[in-house]
Amino acid sequence: MENLILKIKLFVVIISCIFLTSCLKEPDLKLPFTTFVPANLNDGWELSTPSQEGIDETELREIYKFFHESKDLWQVRSLLVFRNNKLVAESYTKNPAEIQSELVPIWSCTKQVTGLLAGIAIEQGFIEDINDPIQKYLPEETARHSDKGTITIKNLLMMGSGIAFENDGFNGESNQLLLEKPSNSLDFILGLPFHFSSGEKFYYNDGDPHIISAILQRRTGKTMKDWADEVLFSKIGFKNYEWAVYKDGITMGAFGISTTPREMSRIGHLVLNKGNWNGQQIVNSAWIEEMTSVKISSEKANFHNNSFGYYWWVDENRGIVFMAGHGGQHVFVKPSKNLVIVTTADKTDDFAKFGFYLDKSSNIVDRIDRITK
Repeated sequence: MENLILKIKLFVVIISCIFLTSCLKEPDLKLPFTTFVPANLNDGWELSTPSQEGIDETELREIYKFFHESKDLWQVRSLLVFRNNKLVAESYTKNPAEIQSELVPIWSCTKQVTGLLAGIAIEQGFIEDINDPIQKYLPEETARHSDKGTITIKNLLMMGSGIAFENDGFNGESNQLLLEKPSNSLDFILGLPFHFSSGEKFYYNDGDPHIISAILQRRTGKTMKDWADEVLFSKIGFKNYEWAVYKDGITMGAFGISTTPREMSRIGHLVLNKGNWNGQQIVNSAWIEEMTSVKISSEKANFHNNSFGYYWWVDENRGIVFMAGHGGQHVFVKPSKNLVIVTTADKTDDFAKFGFYLDKSSNIVDRIDRITK
């Protein structure tokens, strides 16, 4: 009798363990791949199919399956492919409706938008010459920080101010701006010491683009966010977004835009089409050329073997210019193939170990490139 009771108890324990294990099983990190057929969201994008636009549909399906199924790509959220200014494929590894509408930070992709706005400011005369020193545009601030007055607009556009603005780490200045919130962001940046002399070398940081934002605000009389909506966003249908403004009223020039993958692609298409949108020249084509040409070699930029223009990254080997934001937010533009490819991913706390690195997204771009006629 005792043996029977023990067997019954053991059976109950085993069944309970099985039940608990099934209940506690973690959900899949990504949805399985079903289709890459784009949804008609009536957002202005013309839809097409890969085969109609010269992309091998069978091979593209394998790429999307890999995107969804690879355990090495657990962070990814979206992959969109545009050819000939048409959306031919898209898929989302989480809730599609949510990702298509949710405004998510694109981090340093904001810098590339700031680069475009700098070009518009030059065209409209708000910036007279990129070789001008910033004291011409920020006389009061540079009077308080006289050692920074000779920094030029061009220094800022090439990440060469020399100011010791540290992006990363708990004590980094970007974190101090976000968490400690000094009352005046511009004084905070200009009050930092120099790492090196202005124009001496490339030093990627969030401070230089923020100074550009402050200059544009001073010259236009509007926050860069509001001015951007007037001269850029409203003209290309870029509607679903937010852009953070610092508590002193200066728009975040280096990061701060939150938007969707489809909206991100509008910026890429503007560059693909040399600043033209549906027949209207939004940004001077000469500036697009200048902005995306190599100013800093890949050896000096030291970012996955890529070069740097004016806030835009340049992959000379692939013939691609691209936007890059922390956590794996990318917009790749390949003019020779009339391709725009967007990838987004979840930002992880330990990006160094688990991030969706550029080499992973570039490999996907390479595969799509090879199957595009």
